[in-house]
Amino acid sequence: MAIHVNRRKFIASLSGATAAWPLAARVQQPTMPVVGFLTSATLSGYAPFAAAFRQGLSETGFVEGQNVAIEYRSAEGQNDRLPALAAELVRPQVTVIAAAGTPSALAAKAATKRIPIVFSTAADPVAIGLVASLNRPGGNITGVTNLGTELVQKQLEMLQRLVPTATIMAVLINPTSPSLTESTAKDAQAAARKLGVQLHLLHASTASDLDDVFATVVHLRVGAFVVGPDAFFFSRRDQIAELATRYAMPAIYYVREFAAAGGLMSYGVSVADGYRVAGVYVGRILRGATERLASPGVDEVRASHQPKDCQDTRPRRATRTIRRCRRANRVTMLFAASAHDR
Repeated sequence: MAIHVNRRKFIASLSGATAAWPLAARVQQPTMPVVGFLTSATLSGYAPFAAAFRQGLSETGFVEGQNVAIEYRSAEGQNDRLPALAAELVRPQVTVIAAAGTPSALAAKAATKRIPIVFSTAADPVAIGLVASLNRPGGNITGVTNLGTELVQKQLEMLQRLVPTATIMAVLINPTSPSLTESTAKDAQAAARKLGVQLHLLHASTASDLDDVFATVVHLRVGAFVVGPDAFFFSRRDQIAELATRYAMPAIYYVREFAAAGGLMSYGVSVADGYRVAGVYVGRILRGATERLASPGVDEVRASHQPKDCQDTRPRRATRTIRRCRRANRVTMLFAASAHDR
């Protein structure tokens, strides 16, 4: 599921800006457009999402190495490197920047007001200051959000049903990504109060931190565990799933790839599809499209991959609609063998 941000005025404004460039500057542009792909995660760990992004590009006629080049920049899990990496993409002036994840999107936005930026994020892009509004993003930035941070309440509810004896729970968040952390923590604390459970917020931003976190979980007598949405956590999904198994810790994850890696359960949206859509947006910008795009979400916010009766064209009702559709079993949930069964 992804929420599409209006692109008509965005692409039209880019086309106008391109027309105003000096002739000499346009002549110097490479014959093959260059897309900058910026991520805070490792490239190997983020490979499924990069592949989905390239699929979206191919749907608009662009194939890497044939008629488009992609410059990859990875912060390798160190978000403080993102500003410098974004600057590396801006200096040679890539054609478009694809920002994978919230920290990357914020770094790209801070780096340039000229180069088009297409983001994919789990956060509310309005709340974190990426865009002015969902239907009129403004500036040089547009993209896709899956609002994955809002799922933590439902994830805690599901854990309580799965482990009714758990009176102490924990949520894993990345302190180097405050935009995601604040939203996840706020929703988790509200859910914990409603459920009547004690909640611990545990921080990790390196591989060694993850080892320490699981040792802390045992010390705190945590009965169940939620892994919050974060690019670093996704890139370390094998390690996290293995640690949960080793410590016999029931845990729920935000995307199915964790369950595929051996985790107990996932409840979330299709993040990969969001990256595919981002690839489509980039391809359309590369083509300099100025016509009205024929896909849902041009003039309004709409949740894709939902039944028709779960779609709402009114931006103010978008979040409420998404939650209603999630309760209608439109969100993937996978179970692997629990740690106690292995």
